[in-house]
Formats: sequence, C-alpha cells, structure tokens
Amino acid sequence: MTITEILFWFLTALALMGALMVVFSKNPVHSVLWLISVFFAISGHYILLNAQFLAVVNLIVYAGAIMVLFLFVIMLMNLNGETEPQKNKWLKITGIITGGSLMLVIIAALKNTEMQYKQVQINEGNIGLIKNLGKVLFTEYVFPFEISSVLFLSAMVGAVVIGKKD
Repeated sequence: MTITEILFWFLTALALMGALMVVFSKNPVHSVLWLISVFFAISGHYILLNAQFLAVVNLIVYAGAIMVLFLFVIMLMNLNGETEPQKNKWLKITGIITGGSLMLVIIAALKNTEMQYKQVQINEGNIGLIKNLGKVLFTEYVFPFEISSVLFLSAMVGAVVIGKKD
C-alpha cells in the first residue's frame, strides 16, 4: 500500500465521518464546523488528483466564504433548543420513510450501471496544474476573461451605487 492510497483512505474516512457528524450534530454551529472539515478532506482529494486549482478554490470559496456566511446566519438567528418547536412523531416517521425511499431509488438506479475501473494518473502529467490553466486562460481565452472582468467591475459599481445613501 503506497502513501497516496493511505492518504486517499484517510481523507475518505475523514470526509464520511464529517458528513455524518454534519447530519447528526444537535448544535448547528458544530454542524458547520464539521462541514468545513469535509471541505478540507475534499480539497485533499483534489490535491491527490493533481488538481491544485480546484483544491485552492474549494478552500477559499466554500470553506472560507460560504461557511463564514453560514456561521453568521446561524449566530444571527440565535437558534436555541428551548425555543425550537418540537417535531411531531408522524413528521419524523414520514422523513425516515421518504429518506429510505430515496435511498432505494438511488440504489436501484446505480445497480445496473457499468463500473469501469481505470487507473488514475497520480503526480504525472500536466492536467490540473495552475500554470497550464493560466497559460490557456491568458492565450486562448483572454477575450472572454477580460469581458467577464468588465462584467464583475460593473456589478461592483452597481452594488456601490445601490448601497449608497442619499
């Protein structure tokens, strides 16, 4: 067993455990923190697949910005167990039946799919490297890139104008 296989299985176990803890945590702040650990594990998988750009974007956008927004909203709502209304037992049973039905549908859909085992290129090739992405972005796709930057600039100016007080 190589070090990449050990890392793969460790990150997989971390992601699965974190995802289960997101669902089963009673405290919403703890759920968000477990979700951040899932995003770190997924970024580790991206690095193992030689996709450094996706790993960095995943950490910056999801683990950084979106999770901060989730924490802000959860803390702003001030969710307490005492103020939360108790759910009816029929509602819980309905949720369990619905989730089980969805799991059965997914299993039935995936049962007849053809599984192809292919070896993944690890630490070889140039796919996924930021240098190659930048080279293609600034040579072949420079015009769409510049158009999108002008669009973002106009959106920022519009947000400032809308948010400005009279």
